[in-house]
Amino acid sequence: MIRFHLKCEEDHEFESWFQSGEAFDKLVAANLVNCTTCGTTKVRKTIMAPAVSTSSRITAPKPSEADLAALREKVEAHSDYVGKGFVKEARDMHDGLVPERPIYGEANLNEAKKLVEDGIPVVPLPFMPRKKTN
Repeated sequence: MIRFHLKCEEDHEFESWFQSGEAFDKLVAANLVNCTTCGTTKVRKTIMAPAVSTSSRITAPKPSEADLAALREKVEAHSDYVGKGFVKEARDMHDGLVPERPIYGEANLNEAKKLVEDGIPVVPLPFMPRKKTN
């Protein structure tokens, strides 16, 4: 995982984590990286000093309930829920069989690992989807 300092065309600055630099490039090319302030997909990396810890134990800040609720609202408003068809849909988009679009759904750990191993960028969400398909 790698953290990038980002800036949008409106000069809003924010940070986000990505599987790799290549995964970031693919997500930006597919317009899947949005500014956290204005929502634009015209986002670029900026210069960032490396984070160096003097402690052997690094603790990441825990997101608040409000942060998680805002993330859920953004994902649900700007992505299509594909349920248990997530793995197939992600793979089909990656292979160019269907048009790319932001999606979210369900996959088990082994399926998600296989997608990442195959160069398909995926990110686990810190909440369970509200939408369920039958």
